[in-house]
Amino acid sequence: MGSIRACVVGATGYAGIEACRLILGHPDLELTMATDRKEAGTHLDAVYPAFAGACDLVLSLPEPDAIAAAADVAFLAVPHTASLALTPELLARGVTVLDLSADYRLRDAAVYQDWYATPHTSPELLGRTVYGLPELFRDGLAGLAARRAAGQAVLVAVPGCYPTATALAAAPALAAGLATGDLVIADAISGVSGAGRGCTPRTHYCHANESVEAYGVARHRHTPEIEQTLTDVAGREMSVVFTPHLAPLTRGLLSTVYLEAADGVTAGDVQAAYERAYANEPLVTTLPAGSMPATSSVFGTARAQVGVALDARRRRTIVASCAIDNLGKGAAAQAVQCANVVLGLPETAGLLAPAPLV
Repeated sequence: MGSIRACVVGATGYAGIEACRLILGHPDLELTMATDRKEAGTHLDAVYPAFAGACDLVLSLPEPDAIAAAADVAFLAVPHTASLALTPELLARGVTVLDLSADYRLRDAAVYQDWYATPHTSPELLGRTVYGLPELFRDGLAGLAARRAAGQAVLVAVPGCYPTATALAAAPALAAGLATGDLVIADAISGVSGAGRGCTPRTHYCHANESVEAYGVARHRHTPEIEQTLTDVAGREMSVVFTPHLAPLTRGLLSTVYLEAADGVTAGDVQAAYERAYANEPLVTTLPAGSMPATSSVFGTARAQVGVALDARRRRTIVASCAIDNLGKGAAAQAVQCANVVLGLPETAGLLAPAPLV
């Protein structure tokens, strides 16, 4: 198969530059265009000197006609709401879109407006979009692959980092009927790069270093996305209490979920359910009983690690924890994984490197 031309929109953000890095090392993708409104006209390696000798692209403006002329597929690493203007234009020009923003993740346009405080301007696309978490929705991505093979441009809504780790932690217990009730409690910790490249008082080094804090409590925008995913998995409406935390890490994300165990469920039942769920998943590993994941084990990778335990005291709680790299499996690497499926490539192409050892 010849190289498939790829454009990264928003290439100088952390998720965007990670997508560029992965595409440059991909056996079947060719980075033919990178865009950034503020840095247009600048060489990419002038913004990120690590790309010197590896990429000589000059950053462009994100104009739909230019992207369509240069690329078969576009990775949109843009802020929430920015994709609304660009995605319909690219699809109309035959460009397949991997959208890393939240603009097409929620199926209900009214829910989107409630949480993002802006009307959804292309709600007709929501029914054509697949939520790009391959371990849970691979059939949907395969359907997009068939449509693209027939000549259609397709749209993947790539999940956020918090929803990815939380869903991978909770899904096996819900799918196997091991958890009762309709409530999942999730505590998650992210590295500072999850907040993006722009500096804020919260993410400034002097504030974030040597400090851990909860934020967005009871109102974080990823809450409805997590609820939608877990409702799909459980087959019943689920509610989520989600509390994100910022930790002094550059990258990495750990989500720990708590679910009430059904009567008679044992620790062995829970461990076996998670091992079955991820036995054939090349990028998700269930750790042995008694082990819990660490962000250092997945740093810089497309991989996820999951650990699980049963707290048999009082309310009998299933505790499951998932570690990912927020810029990897939580953003750019997951987008490449989805693109591989949709483009008819091996799902793990360009994604199998383990974490560095030190």
